[in-house]
Amino acid sequence: MTTGQRLLDTIRLLEGDLRVQVVFTMAPDVFSNGVPEFLAGLRGVVVPWEQAVETRFDLALAAGYEGIHQLHAPVVVLPHGAGYNKVVVDGHRPRAAQDSGAYGLSRQWLIRDSAVVPAAIALSHREELVRLGHACPEATSVASVVGDFRYDRIRASMPLRAVYRVALGAKTSQRLVVVTSTWGPKSLLARNSELLERLVAELPRDEYRVALLLHPNAWNAHGEWQIRAWLARLRRAGLALVTQHADWCGVLVAADHIIGDHGSMTLYGTVAGASVLLATYPDTGVDPGSPMAELGSLAPRLNLDRPLARQLAGNSRTQRHDDFARVAARISSEPGRFARNMRTLMYRKLRLRAPRQHFPEVEPADPPVLVQAQIEESAAS
Repeated sequence: MTTGQRLLDTIRLLEGDLRVQVVFTMAPDVFSNGVPEFLAGLRGVVVPWEQAVETRFDLALAAGYEGIHQLHAPVVVLPHGAGYNKVVVDGHRPRAAQDSGAYGLSRQWLIRDSAVVPAAIALSHREELVRLGHACPEATSVASVVGDFRYDRIRASMPLRAVYRVALGAKTSQRLVVVTSTWGPKSLLARNSELLERLVAELPRDEYRVALLLHPNAWNAHGEWQIRAWLARLRRAGLALVTQHADWCGVLVAADHIIGDHGSMTLYGTVAGASVLLATYPDTGVDPGSPMAELGSLAPRLNLDRPLARQLAGNSRTQRHDDFARVAARISSEPGRFARNMRTLMYRKLRLRAPRQHFPEVEPADPPVLVQAQIEESAAS
């Protein structure tokens, strides 16, 4: 789901060109739950992976690495989060002792049979080119710094902050606390599940509104019904649960406080200028040269042994905004130029002249959508 949503941001840059037919496929992956429904909702042409790897295409776009060496097309790979921050080992291939680096920048993801697999690697920031050169120097010749679509969308959405706050049910007198959780056993939801209850119970309802933003992998690993059922009581007590199908950029723009973990949404929160606290942060798994690692060194840790409202207020007063702005600037070195740069890259690989009469600009995010109250609490008999 995460890679699918990121690729939609990119293929929209081809809108209006009748010379280009887009088809969708799904590579075998452990995180494939929910993807068939996502693709069906697009109402595009979907081909089975077995057919896709037997067909020649003029271009392939991917925001992951599973199976891309099987495609008969020049492959352009993009990050599916805020750049390249996490260290993930590919369990299907042995990893050499010297093969280290972030997911998407190291040799284990980019090299197959001694050759670089992607025809182009889309980078968000110039410093990623330096990191790529350390981890996989052979791949720097196909790298292109294009910027970050979500960074650009958050910035374009800032003037609509009041609209997003209304959509999230936050009153003018309330401070909006957005809790963001990535997926897996090191995520906020897995390690600090009691935090949500504490926030809803301790923060005065007339002063605070609490919203939860979950990674799509969390939604689809457990199932939408189960997530809604787990959180049904908290939603009745005032928790706003943002659906995974909504554009989450507006949620970050609306936030006064962001409580997160090592996921991309916490990092993107620095672009919106909210006060940032970390409820959990892993000892391993984050590339030490990444923006996420710098955020991890700067952001205060939330202490569950102390009153939460006092910590939120204190962090708002003491947070050094220049430091967090520096972290945000590391997400993209091409602010406002992702659409133009990525479109140029795709048409170059397609060997087509880009249409002159149409250029898609970055638009503000749509208002966020909340999961509506339903009868989900009781387990199926």
